Amino acid sequence: MAMVEIRDARKIYDGGFEALRGVTLDIEEGEILALLGPNGAGKTTLISAICGITQPSSGQIRVGGHDVLTEYRKARSLVGLVPQEINLEPFEKVFDTVSFSRGLFGLKRDDAKIEQILRKLSLWDKKDNRVMTLSGGMKRRVLIAKALSHEPRVLFLDEPTAGVDVELRRDMWEVVEELRQEGVTIILTTHYIEEAEAIADRIGVINKGSILLVEKKDALMARMGQKELRIELDQPITDLPATLADFDLRNDPDGPALVYTYDTSGGRSGIARLMAALSEAGIAVLDVSTKQSSLEEIFVGLVHTTEEGAA
Repeated sequence: MAMVEIRDARKIYDGGFEALRGVTLDIEEGEILALLGPNGAGKTTLISAICGITQPSSGQIRVGGHDVLTEYRKARSLVGLVPQEINLEPFEKVFDTVSFSRGLFGLKRDDAKIEQILRKLSLWDKKDNRVMTLSGGMKRRVLIAKALSHEPRVLFLDEPTAGVDVELRRDMWEVVEELRQEGVTIILTTHYIEEAEAIADRIGVINKGSILLVEKKDALMARMGQKELRIELDQPITDLPATLADFDLRNDPDGPALVYTYDTSGGRSGIARLMAALSEAGIAVLDVSTKQSSLEEIFVGLVHTTEEGAA
């Protein structure tokens, strides 16, 4: 059984706006799922429905086998949420605000557990600091500590590294990986697509309230990615010989070079044929290098394609 089960979840607001359009999704225990989508795609609405912050208009959502509507206390106790907005009591001390969050779930005081969480997030030396004295990055760590205080099995990170510098972002990636190794299921929404590329097991793409795909990251990049072969020449070419017309070639504006694009899912790249054709045409090759399509390029292409189809 999946840790999070979503079946035909819909959310229609007053006025008729449909924020979720029949979302069906299983999220496995101990995996990191990156949920990507443009602004207004439905990411936060979906997370809010799973966490019990908003009620779906129809469909069913279960967390750890518990329905989020009929067994909301049990379902909610399994979930930790790190929201986009930093909403902390400024005069509260770090240790106290994290301990208080644990108490909200009816758990007994456990100073050793709070210390463990704060140390994991490099916050222990700030335990007696008032929240208002912390940097933005440290405040975001406090949000994560609060979300972990009741030892959830599912952790939602809604834009967790927004406004965080690169070093802190990498530190937080390490924390996320540690949690995954402990069996925590992590759902991440992010605008930093390199973040998803670095840490996610699977990628989900949502747009206009619908899931476009959910696929293992490596399989997605292999299936939809393209590779480019940059062929550096000893002199520029203005007109390609007719013998090269069958190849997907273009001139590189950054120098005397040709760029050859090929599909990584194909059984044959055609590179050997291309190099032979270049030799036959008397074109001298100085060097070659390859570049793999990034997850960002795949994501932009997916969203653009669906929006064109809906137009």
